[in-house]
Amino acid sequence: MPLEPHTQALYDRRAARDVRPLYAMTLAEARAADLAAIQAEAGDPEPVERIVDASLAGPAGPLPVRVYRPAGEGPLPVLVYFYGGGWTLGSLETSDAICRSLANAAGCLTVAVGYRLAPEHPFPAAPHDCFAGLRWAAEHAPRFGGDPGRLAVAGDSAGGNLAAAVTLLARDAGGPDLRAQVLVYPNTDHRADTPSRREITDPLLFNDKSVRWYWDNYLPAAEDGDHPLASPLRAADHAGLPPALVITAEYDPLRDEGERYAARLRECGVSAEAVRYPGVAHGFFAMAGTVPAGRHALERVAAYLRTALADPATKD
Repeated sequence: MPLEPHTQALYDRRAARDVRPLYAMTLAEARAADLAAIQAEAGDPEPVERIVDASLAGPAGPLPVRVYRPAGEGPLPVLVYFYGGGWTLGSLETSDAICRSLANAAGCLTVAVGYRLAPEHPFPAAPHDCFAGLRWAAEHAPRFGGDPGRLAVAGDSAGGNLAAAVTLLARDAGGPDLRAQVLVYPNTDHRADTPSRREITDPLLFNDKSVRWYWDNYLPAAEDGDHPLASPLRAADHAGLPPALVITAEYDPLRDEGERYAARLRECGVSAEAVRYPGVAHGFFAMAGTVPAGRHALERVAAYLRTALADPATKD
């Protein structure tokens, strides 16, 4: 189908302003422009009962974390969230609106984890930082009224890639145990040669050149992309990973590799649901203020998490 009307309007605004692609900017310009665009499209941030900024001891030094506690009686299930930005852009502010919405709608204590960015800190810094964040959340959740026995991970774009990588690390390390993973238009294969990678080339959308720019920033060498923590689709075995919800967008170069990852999980006996949103582009999940499909996807993710993280005594 063509771009849905709200996405088309966003596209038209970009065309009228002759917006430069992020890959045509300096790193500082791209980081500022990315955050400004996300905040402009996310809508008014929802209030939550409590927000706490803290830090954890990461593999190479302190890392920021932000804890969102919604109203309600505890202990609450725990969601650990990783922001997107191609491992190159992004901060806790990038996912602030998403985390507020998911905390409220899913009734989860939501922990956003900051990680080191490329190219200053290339692969494998980010997945190991994120795994440290998961371990911190599992250990410290009770301080904030969370139940580490009901734990999930989620992320969008590169954050979805990192969430998938963290599930591999947690499985192979024997924990923390995860009940679910939510991957929103994730990168899953550095060497993907898919129809969506070949077809989505419009410079006013997230496109194949964008994808390649991010990978070039992230990987010290091309062969590092074959590592399963960089390309989770290339893991030797996906058995024993947590159930997954994978969200994709029709006009997204990452569409096909996200859907292939869901299929691979199912082949290995893992429950995995893939949901493609028609007429929208990469990034729509962070555009709930202007693209209704973004709000719908947030609600769908929240419903999935409520079921996946329900207390065993009340779960059907």
